[in-house]
Amino acid sequence: MSVSNSINSSTELKRGALGVGFIIFFVVSAASPLSVIAGGFPIGIMLGNGAGTPALLILALLVLLAFSVGYTTMARHLTNAGGFYAFTAHGLGGLAGGAAGVLAMFAYNILQVGLYGMFGGVVSGTMEAAFGLVLPWWSYSLMAMASIAILGYRKIDLSARVLSVMVIAEYLAILVLDFAILKSGGDSGINLDSFSSRHVFSGTPSIGLLFCFAAFIGFEATTIYGEEARDPQRTIPIATYCSVLLIGGFYALSVWSMVVGVGADKIVPMLQALQDPTTFIYGMSDHFVGPQLTQVIRVLFMVSIYAGLLAFHNAAARYFYAIGRDGLLHSQLGTTHRVHQSPHMGSVLQSLISAVVVLIFAALDANPILQLFAWLSNLATLCVILLMALTSAAVLVFFRRHPQLKVGLWRGQILPGFSCLALVAVLVLAVVHFDVLTGASQLLSYGLCAIIPLALLGGVFLAARLRKASPQRFLALGSHKL
Repeated sequence: MSVSNSINSSTELKRGALGVGFIIFFVVSAASPLSVIAGGFPIGIMLGNGAGTPALLILALLVLLAFSVGYTTMARHLTNAGGFYAFTAHGLGGLAGGAAGVLAMFAYNILQVGLYGMFGGVVSGTMEAAFGLVLPWWSYSLMAMASIAILGYRKIDLSARVLSVMVIAEYLAILVLDFAILKSGGDSGINLDSFSSRHVFSGTPSIGLLFCFAAFIGFEATTIYGEEARDPQRTIPIATYCSVLLIGGFYALSVWSMVVGVGADKIVPMLQALQDPTTFIYGMSDHFVGPQLTQVIRVLFMVSIYAGLLAFHNAAARYFYAIGRDGLLHSQLGTTHRVHQSPHMGSVLQSLISAVVVLIFAALDANPILQLFAWLSNLATLCVILLMALTSAAVLVFFRRHPQLKVGLWRGQILPGFSCLALVAVLVLAVVHFDVLTGASQLLSYGLCAIIPLALLGGVFLAARLRKASPQRFLALGSHKL
């Protein structure tokens, strides 16, 4: 067995495979910008604070920039594919690191599986409407799963090239619509009504803020590609700041353009009148540009979800790899393919988990979007917000314990502390309103939330088991460096 493993696998990812641009494409595609603009924000505007949503996006952007300061500062001192797991282990200790590792594995896997539900539902509906082809949603999910399994198994730069084309096309299509709206003056001319207190504090701003934070999920994955980046101490900070600014700026511009196009006082009634609010962007495109762009956006909506699937598959596989390499899970997960230098075993496991869950939901005749996607993606969002709060606390403690690194007070203490408190506040709001976010009953919503402490306890158990079996490996959790 040992001979076979040495021939077919290694323990290192492909070094120097990714530059700043490719890492940005990975994390921006994970945020699925077009699917968020087309599918997420119309619902967020309707349930949240309406025309004031762009102001909340700016607020979310500022909090995440504060988080990014400590995050990227620590990334200069620790390059590890474990991301949140490695940072938490270094700052808060091995038990907390184990908890963060299992929670991160859980989060990125269920987010990936939830996206298969959205992909299957959207593609099934589009194919039936456009071509009269009637196939079950799960058949499209499984077809996408097969191709993503192949891409995830192979070299990381192949996935990066596929994503780069998709992301550029998404951004261009929506920017064409944005500029067409602004050029026409929209409903009542270009204005800043979205940023007036009357609109910012209307409706339910707390729910609107949750949708804004959920829209950014994915940008934080820059650090997990550190071991495959060129000059990671420089590449990862640049990629992180560029990603959060690009995503936040794009969302703020596009949502503000929507409000200008329809009118600040008209956008919520218009959305409420639609049978399906996710068709809102198609109507905007028809009105301000024409049916040709609408058809392009329909296709790119599906492409955007696929790009998110590919990006989250790679993220989940790398968490399996980092945690397997450190001994919390089976050591086979901590190996890489001899030729592709990809975390191939983590990729295979992720694909198997996705297939099993999708087939279970299909057997139960569950709605792929309102149940599979809504439940799992929102649960994953809670997990990631908690992971970011833990990481901020870990950064603060790490630099307090290592004054010899001479990190400034703002970067090492104040901004990580602020982002930790802000993210905990957002997490509390999310739990309180989780039934609104998922569309499920309160009992089911809180039942889903209860899985999070179970995942944390599972991580603590694995770390405690490793501490008993191998104290040296326990002390080295998250310490693999380049």
